[in-house]
Amino acid sequence: MKKLLFILATLLAFSQILVAQNPSKDAVLGEWLSETKDGKVLIYKQGEKYYGKLSWIKDAAKKDVNNPDASLRNQPLLGLVILKNFEFTGKAWEEGNIYDPKNGKTYSCNMKLKKADELEIRGFIGVSLLGRTTVWSKVK
Repeated sequence: MKKLLFILATLLAFSQILVAQNPSKDAVLGEWLSETKDGKVLIYKQGEKYYGKLSWIKDAAKKDVNNPDASLRNQPLLGLVILKNFEFTGKAWEEGNIYDPKNGKTYSCNMKLKKADELEIRGFIGVSLLGRTTVWSKVK
């Protein structure tokens, strides 16, 4: 019985690694909880590109007060598209951008699965080395 449990646990761990290394192009679809747990982003597909909008935030009445476009500062954050134009490259979603409503800036961004239920988001300026990484969890 112990051997069977060990084999099952090993297979489960191995399958998580395989999914992260060779995800299907639509594996990113669904709702993801931010690392800080203050928001959820619904990732969806339009044509062959991927986008993400804020589907839940702690303060649903919060506005986009830091937007560089003054005419948009009164729009609600809830429903705001913050991930745009990602393309699946076989192992990751790249060439997109992410908008950070906390500072009103937009960054180049890449996303990849660490595990089937963990999405690594890398926002950067210029080259990926000059950036910040956060990990989101899949909402079940």
